Amino acid sequence: MFIEPNLSGERRGWIEVVCGSMFSGKTEELIRRLKRAKIANLKVEIFKPSIDVRYDEVKVVSHDSNTILSTPIDNSQTILLMAEGVDVVGIDEAQFFDAEIMHVCETLAAKGVRVIVAGLDMDFKGKPFGPMPQLLAIADYITKLHAICVVCGNIAAISYRKTAQAGQVLLGEKDVYEPRCRKCYNQG
Repeated sequence: MFIEPNLSGERRGWIEVVCGSMFSGKTEELIRRLKRAKIANLKVEIFKPSIDVRYDEVKVVSHDSNTILSTPIDNSQTILLMAEGVDVVGIDEAQFFDAEIMHVCETLAAKGVRVIVAGLDMDFKGKPFGPMPQLLAIADYITKLHAICVVCGNIAAISYRKTAQAGQVLLGEKDVYEPRCRKCYNQG
């Protein structure tokens, strides 16, 4: 990703979205970008939905156990209250936030904040997930990551749910989900 140098000294914000299926490395990439911003002495705040307690109640944790401290929140508007005076805002599992997350990201970017959002672009049925389509539409930069299909070894873009449990939101790991390519996903 090329980011144009800012020679005027004016703070310019933008929105980056990292998306893909489960086990594609979205959170790992989010953490990598945020840690680099911290190395550059930028003020960074990280947020995650409070319902995501799979690995830790306050840390954002990748499947590879890479971590970064975050603030769990219930409502995306809280980000605006807690991100005053920051240079970079990271948001993990954006698909679980309310529809206002799009306006929150736009507001932050308009104030000169770099916003990095990670989330599932599709649910277990292969359908757009939560506010992710809107976030992708307003993003300045998009990174779509792929996992590897556990059935055939091709690239995987869909999170296959291995249980019959209904409902769009079901927090889980490898016990509940596995990455599959389109062909293997449709073969069930």
